[in-house]
Amino acid sequence: MAEPVILLDRDATEGVVRQLVAALRLGILDGRLRAGDAVPSTRALAAELDVSRSSVVAAYEQLAGEGYLELRQGAATRVTAVQPRSTAEPAADAPTTTGAAPDRARPAGPRTGHERTVPIVADLSPGVPSTARLDERAWRAAWRAAAVRPPTTSPPPLGVPELRRAIAEHLRSARGVACAPDDVVVTAGTGEALALVASALVSLRGDDARVGVEDPGYPAGRRALARHGALPVPIPLDADGLDLGALGRALRPRRGRGLDAVMVTPSHQYPLGGRLPVAGRLALLAAAARADAVVIEDDYDSEFRHTGAPLPALASLDGGGERVVLVGSFSKVLTPWLRLGYIVLPGHEGLRTAVATARAELDTPVAGPVQLAIADYLDRGALRRHIAATRREYAHRRRMVQDALGSLDPGRARLCAVDGGLHAVLEVADRDAERVLVARLAADGVVVAPLAQYAASPPGAGGDRPGPAGIVLGYAGVGDLALAAALERIRAAVEG
Repeated sequence: MAEPVILLDRDATEGVVRQLVAALRLGILDGRLRAGDAVPSTRALAAELDVSRSSVVAAYEQLAGEGYLELRQGAATRVTAVQPRSTAEPAADAPTTTGAAPDRARPAGPRTGHERTVPIVADLSPGVPSTARLDERAWRAAWRAAAVRPPTTSPPPLGVPELRRAIAEHLRSARGVACAPDDVVVTAGTGEALALVASALVSLRGDDARVGVEDPGYPAGRRALARHGALPVPIPLDADGLDLGALGRALRPRRGRGLDAVMVTPSHQYPLGGRLPVAGRLALLAAAARADAVVIEDDYDSEFRHTGAPLPALASLDGGGERVVLVGSFSKVLTPWLRLGYIVLPGHEGLRTAVATARAELDTPVAGPVQLAIADYLDRGALRRHIAATRREYAHRRRMVQDALGSLDPGRARLCAVDGGLHAVLEVADRDAERVLVARLAADGVVVAPLAQYAASPPGAGGDRPGPAGIVLGYAGVGDLALAAALERIRAAVEG
């Protein structure tokens, strides 16, 4: 390995960090640093160059965010597989695509058909987190600790006590939700959690249990409710999220049956990004109480607020503790690969019994060692540290999205849903413009999700769905190089 020569100009207006980043990036792109090569430790390079270690750490973190370096806790920092070519040029062995991903999380992979295949420049499927900052030492230690535990016949139906306790403590410190371990039910992700809740509602309210859902909203959530006997009822949105006036009318209609429950994403409406203020949250809870309806709070990415202070979870505002079912998962904070989530049950005894019955009928789908490993990972504080690290990484990627798309002509496209989470929305004029944009991006190798796929309302008389049009793009699970190339192509597609 021929290491790049790093010469720092102490009098330059450009800071030390930027000079370090530029020198190392050039060394990687011109081939002097190759994939798999270890770079000097931050302490060693700081001593060699007579700069602060924090400057080297900042430079390494930026290069890791750009996709040049791989940072691993307890291991050497190494160069990733970056080819010395234009960032807009796709890799020769890249997977191919002919369309876009429809849901909150979808793994990348080749898709073929009768249409011509196109190399993927970037898969911006929403809901995919980054695992680059995972603390490998704590991760491996957690799995080792789980592996040495003696096996039993099967995990308890509602989850192993260690994980239920760790989740309760995490929610107390991270979201201000005061819950006991006995309130927590371990699930195989959000979909399975909603299946349990739907089954419980049907057992309590009958086969025609009606659940209000956001429109546009979470498609897999609607499907999970419907598969297990509940009837999703679309409720429109306003700028803050769920339209509370429309919700009130659906809860207590003049004629017919009202809602038995409502499912909301109040902290970062999915996908449009609305944020229900405290007054709205209290009004929602009051309306649900008057109608004796259950509130299902999907708290899917509340850990990642980029602007403004976090707002309290609905579960923490439920004065009687009898109405709100909090649903969460580790898909956004760690990885969807785990398929691990949870329910926090209210004090409502009928609902608790119905969920326990549904769990007994459906059996527990999460293996005991998985539950024990994640409990250990939480107990070590590794999840808290991981969230802090990825929050900085996502904030940086968000700025990239804003810089690239925030200045577009508002007559053509408007960037929104960037105050939190792992995705952004680019709204366009109508469904025709949406279809054209998605097709152009697919032809350019950029995978996004059209907003039409999130609509809960049936097609209108004209064969088109009502509501906003545009694309949903995830920016968390790709490196800076791929994201920059994709954003360039999105801007060109909008302006072309």
